[in-house]
Amino acid sequence: MAVFCGSKPGNNPNYVQQAILLSNILAAEGIDVIYGGGNKGLMGAVANATLDNGGKVIGIIPELLKEQEHLHTTLTQTFIVADMHNRKKMLYEKCDAAIILPGGYGTLDELFEILTWNQLKIHEKKIFFLNTDGFYNHLIAHITSMYEQGFLYNPPTEQMIVLNNPEEILLYLTNEIEN
Repeated sequence: MAVFCGSKPGNNPNYVQQAILLSNILAAEGIDVIYGGGNKGLMGAVANATLDNGGKVIGIIPELLKEQEHLHTTLTQTFIVADMHNRKKMLYEKCDAAIILPGGYGTLDELFEILTWNQLKIHEKKIFFLNTDGFYNHLIAHITSMYEQGFLYNPPTEQMIVLNNPEEILLYLTNEIEN
């Protein structure tokens, strides 16, 4: 499962706590984590918790971010790619589903590209939002408005599954999401 999240931890300690809980769940279920390859912020929390619980973590990081995002050096597998476009393409190719945790511009960039590809039927991967403490409430409302105003082809609920806590992912971990 691809995990898109911030290279910073955010101001709410619950962001890190829920990222760790999600990672523990994924590791326990034997679901590989595919993420941006950094070792700080929520990215580092996800990778470290998954590894600490015996899970596999694949990192994909562009050359230019190796220092800025502190390349994680103990991952199961690491790919260093030329640029952000190659990073996103490889993330999407290697995952069977994606979960979006709190984050900044990069997280939103990854989110909107995978949503767009889903809408265009380039893939039909499940896209989950971990809406920790309502972090994505405004964005979800805006996406809903985009649909209501006639700018989206399908209702957002056909593309996005909103989770209010990490445990809810267990309801969706079926054969449709494979390692």
